[in-house]
Amino acid sequence: MSTTLGGPRPDAAAYMMRAAASAAGRSYKQELMELLDVHPGQIALDVGCGPGTDLPTLAEHVGVSGTVIGVDRDPAMLAEARRRTRELPAVQIREADVHALPVEPGTVDRAKIDRVLMHVTDPAGVLEQLHLVTRPGARIGLAEPDWDTLVVDAEDLGTSRAFTRYTASDVVRHATIGRSLARYAERAGFAIETVRATTPVFLDFQDADHTLGLGRNMQQALQNGYIDEVRGRRWFTSLSEQPFFASFTLVTVICSR
Repeated sequence: MSTTLGGPRPDAAAYMMRAAASAAGRSYKQELMELLDVHPGQIALDVGCGPGTDLPTLAEHVGVSGTVIGVDRDPAMLAEARRRTRELPAVQIREADVHALPVEPGTVDRAKIDRVLMHVTDPAGVLEQLHLVTRPGARIGLAEPDWDTLVVDAEDLGTSRAFTRYTASDVVRHATIGRSLARYAERAGFAIETVRATTPVFLDFQDADHTLGLGRNMQQALQNGYIDEVRGRRWFTSLSEQPFFASFTLVTVICSR
């Protein structure tokens, strides 16, 4: 078992697909799709589709008479999305910034944004764009984590708390977007239908290190002088030497146009 602090950032597409394939990822994604209630013949939009993890599922729901549009700006992500959907004629992949969606106004029946708003420059602007391209009666699914709720069990509780504070303040652009999703959506003109909070639990250190960036983010915190070097390294090493537990809150909002 590796307990190396830091290390190179993982390939983004592989990282997202592994996260989606985890038990926590499968659970909330299944719930999101069920609540989104996609029907045959509809136009479904995946904003920030990444490597296309959810495009085949959306294509299955819209059927041969529907259309799925995946939008992302990362060429590597789009290449993987095209590879995964090359035999799915209902799927269209479009390269664009999500702040300027390449979709005709008032045409989308179903849309989803999954763990994207925490990274964008202007979450409110993206939701305003989404309001523009959806038609009256459309249903929208939003899912974002709240990194301020990240907990990592360790005897050194102070360093665990410092790690969470660093993650929320320095690592993720909009770290608390999860708790604000309903407010942002309502301000963009959507009607809130459902708000749910789930708590993904990690009991495997390696899994959590990969998904939560424990070693990578701790290394940054040490380099920036946010956490004491000796305490930080001792904290990270200790995580693999005892039963492991970490969790955070993920918020799902279903709203309508």
